[in-house]
Amino acid sequence: MVTRTPIAAIVAAVGLQACSSEPVPFSPTSYRAKAAPGEPSLEEIRAASERFKDVKVALAEGYRPDPMNHCVTAENMGRNPALGGMGIHYGNPELLGISGPPNPKVSGTGTHTDFRRPAVLIYEPQQDGSLQLIAVENLVFEDAWKAAGNAAPPRFHGRPYDRMEDDPSTSVDEAHMFVAHYDRHIWVHRPNKNGVFTPFNPAVTCKHHRPKVGS
Repeated sequence: MVTRTPIAAIVAAVGLQACSSEPVPFSPTSYRAKAAPGEPSLEEIRAASERFKDVKVALAEGYRPDPMNHCVTAENMGRNPALGGMGIHYGNPELLGISGPPNPKVSGTGTHTDFRRPAVLIYEPQQDGSLQLIAVENLVFEDAWKAAGNAAPPRFHGRPYDRMEDDPSTSVDEAHMFVAHYDRHIWVHRPNKNGVFTPFNPAVTCKHHRPKVGS
């Protein structure tokens, strides 16, 4: 049985939603985006986040790891293990608009959607203890987004972000201790056969993750 895990992640932006019904090819050269004016291409996003392959650079620029050191997989979120993994999330509190601990859930004022500087970086733990950058993510809080005058969810390349909200009737916190929000994952550093915007990736594993003692 999967139990509801109270992960008090202040900066971990974890999205859990159904896979896209229309998988998008990973290759930026074959992907035909419906980009709005001013939106970056997948190649631009990958190039802009290349420096974060060195996690020390990410830390120096204000990104912080999930305080619970949680490596997300479909299985530990009560989903089909075949969906794969997501990884460890490093969030930027400033871009997310998070200024304090959960009360009782993580909330903020963030409406940042520019993937040239993503609010969240996602890493896969390696056997040697290092971290490999695999994806980027943006997360905006629904109340803040609507307060800014937006009636519809944010969009990227013609697709709306996924909306996440916990269903209290289930044993798993679908929004991972966050209040209602929108998020979008983009797999620009690890191919995902299920689609570049799909949250879980069958090519990602947490088998080399080193949990905190007592967690």
